[in-house]
Amino acid sequence: MMNQGVGLRHIKTNATESQQLTATEADLYRNSRDDLHPTQVRKIRPTRRSVSGIYAFRGEAAIAFESTLERDFLIRTEFFQSVLEVIPQPVEIPFLAQTGARYTYTPDFLVYYRLGNRSYEHYPKPVLIEVKPEADWRKHWREWMSKWKAARRFAQSQGWEFHIHDETRIRDLPFQNIKFLERYKRMQFPIEESLCVLKTVAEMGVVTIDHLLARHFMGNYRAEGIAHIWHLLATRQLECDIGQSLGHFIELWVPSNE
Repeated sequence: MMNQGVGLRHIKTNATESQQLTATEADLYRNSRDDLHPTQVRKIRPTRRSVSGIYAFRGEAAIAFESTLERDFLIRTEFFQSVLEVIPQPVEIPFLAQTGARYTYTPDFLVYYRLGNRSYEHYPKPVLIEVKPEADWRKHWREWMSKWKAARRFAQSQGWEFHIHDETRIRDLPFQNIKFLERYKRMQFPIEESLCVLKTVAEMGVVTIDHLLARHFMGNYRAEGIAHIWHLLATRQLECDIGQSLGHFIELWVPSNE
C-alpha cells in the first residue's frame, strides 16, 4: 500500500526539494522557462500494449493519446469551458533515478485554463498532468518517485502545478454525465424551439429541467423535450453542475462564455 503522504493531487517533497532544483536539473532547465509556448516534444507511436490514437479536441486540435484512460481524460477535460488548451507530451524533464542514472521524463499533458472573471492575481496555474492507472502507480510508486519529484520541481519553476490522475479522478460522476450527454450531441431540433428554451432560461437566470418541461414540453412532447434539453447541455448552449446527478430537478443556466 502506498504511503498516504504521497497524494495523487500533488507529489510532496521536503522544503528544500520543493523550492530549488538539483544542480544537474538546474543546468538542463536553464533557458527553459515558460517564455515560449510549449509544444509536443515526443511523438506517440502505435503500440500493442495499449490503445493509442488521435482525439479531435473540440474539433480543432488533434491530440495523441496512448491509452483509453488518457482518451477519457481528454473527453472529460474537453467538456469544461474553463479549459483553454491541452498540449500532449509537452516537456522533457531530466531526473536522476535512485540508482544515480540519468533519464528523461515526459509527462502526458499540460493543461492551460481561461482567466474567466478572475483577476490576474488569481490566474489559474497551468497544470502538468501524468495519467496513470491506480494499479500501476500503487505498484511502482517507489520506482517512479524520482521522476515525479523532478516533475513537481520543474512545474514550480515554471509557475505550474503537477498532478497525477488515475481512474478515480477521470472516470468519475462528471465523466459519466458527459458520456451520457454525448449521445444527444448530434441530434437536431427546431431552432425556434431552442431559442424559446434559451430565452426562458436567460430571463429566469436559473431554472430546473422540470420547470422547462412544464412550460415548453407538456403532454406528448415531454419525452422529446427531455432529449432537447440534454442536447442543449451537450452542445454547451446550457450549463449545469456536471458534478451532480442529472435529473429533472438539476438547475440550468445560460453559460457566460467568459
